[in-house]
Amino acid sequence: MNKGRVEAFTDAVVAIIMTIMVLEFKTPEEPTLEALFSEAPYLFAYIVSFVFICVAWYNHHYMFALADRISKRTFWINNFWMFTMSLLPMAAAWAGNSIDDRVPEYFYIVIFFLWSLAYLFLTKSIAKDLDVTNPEKAAKIRSMPPYKFMTSILFPIAIIVAIGAVYFFPPSGLLLTFLELIYMAFNTTPDSDRIEGM
Repeated sequence: MNKGRVEAFTDAVVAIIMTIMVLEFKTPEEPTLEALFSEAPYLFAYIVSFVFICVAWYNHHYMFALADRISKRTFWINNFWMFTMSLLPMAAAWAGNSIDDRVPEYFYIVIFFLWSLAYLFLTKSIAKDLDVTNPEKAAKIRSMPPYKFMTSILFPIAIIVAIGAVYFFPPSGLLLTFLELIYMAFNTTPDSDRIEGM
């Protein structure tokens, strides 16, 4: 399958998701700082989700730059990955507008978990295809920090900690997600900004 077309399609969907997220942000009804601050919870949820998508796209772009081809399996897993990401605007709006309630925060964690699984399956699929054509590139993909994190015991521990933290302090779900994303934003593979096609 043509890699460029799949990348272009993915980029378009990601751009639309980011646009929808900002459209969910309500313009303050009054020209006061108090009115702006009343939207602060959603603004925080939006920032977390924006960073989420940026980190995801950067790593996704790295994997696709290494891929030699896109198999049918990878194509459909990539679609599932985009589907889970497409739920972010709604999850962010709900979590941001109900930041002190557990259920919306748990829903955000569920979306994050499903997205993580989709990303893990996508990573494994691309690496598996590369095992046949270019084992060195496959090894590079498996050495990516997100892959290492999601295949370690730290990932389920992080999810369990987030679930427990939300029970006692609902905004902690977004806070913990944000901290993890900041870590992932700076902890990238050494050649991630130098590989051909990046």
